[in-house]
Amino acid sequence: MPQTLAPPAPSPAGASAPGASGDPELRALAERHGLTVSGARPSLPEYVRQLWHRRHFISAFASAKMTAQYSQAKLGQVWQVATPLLNALVYYLIFGLLIGTKKGVPDFVPFLVTGVFIFTFTQSSVMAGTRAISGNLGLVRALHFPRACLPISFCLMQLQQLLFSMGVLVLILLGFGQLPTWSWLLVIPALTLQFVFNTGLAMVMARLGSKTPDLAQLMPFIMRTWMYASGVMFSIDLILKDKQVPAFVEWLLNANPAAVYIDLMRFALIDSFTHEKLPHHVWALAGGWALLMGVVGFVYFWKAEERYGRG
Repeated sequence: MPQTLAPPAPSPAGASAPGASGDPELRALAERHGLTVSGARPSLPEYVRQLWHRRHFISAFASAKMTAQYSQAKLGQVWQVATPLLNALVYYLIFGLLIGTKKGVPDFVPFLVTGVFIFTFTQSSVMAGTRAISGNLGLVRALHFPRACLPISFCLMQLQQLLFSMGVLVLILLGFGQLPTWSWLLVIPALTLQFVFNTGLAMVMARLGSKTPDLAQLMPFIMRTWMYASGVMFSIDLILKDKQVPAFVEWLLNANPAAVYIDLMRFALIDSFTHEKLPHHVWALAGGWALLMGVVGFVYFWKAEERYGRG
């Protein structure tokens, strides 16, 4: 009676080449000719190269998303500016007038509006990054491309929105007597560092959100708490001056990356801050946070490249 042979076991996920669990000669042949498992994660240098080759797609995707976001609204992209301005107005009424956080803060309106616009940039980038994979599963499953294109595109879209809003911010600054100076040029490196930080954090949230879609429902509460700890509506220095707080709490508040980038923009744009000497550690913290989060976020996202879009 002939012997029945069992079918070969399927190759384990993540094998480096066809036949990884089968004939060693076939595996060696495949590897010799550069064949790899479909969807396998590329090396980190190769991944960077692939992203660079798709830089035009990243830019076009960001522009298309920004246009589509407001296509159903009658005022269209005016809401890019109106939303943070309305938030700033609400915060001014509640915190500036009712609670009185404007006391002791010179140029409070430019102070507040700058804080709202800059924090909104980080907030929107993180929120968009959380949904970058889970909200675009159709695209992820249908096409082959480096998945990092998505969180990078969403952060680029938020940067485009911020730059559009900066025109209104400049008008507000001019209306309250803030004339352009050489320090305004510091906006460029400050926004560059913040963009790198935002993108790295968005990549972390994109990977977490790809497996836990409910995280997107929790993020508004986390971001609101972060905003209150970042000195958007009040001066952290004045709060620390009036209250006795432990040294580590003071350090955490001053090292808070959102507060660091807000401080950089305020020192660049507002005369009453520019005339003071900006502590050197602020630029060091801004660069350190950008480097740390940019590298860690990128590597963390790349590590799960082959798993995005799988059920």
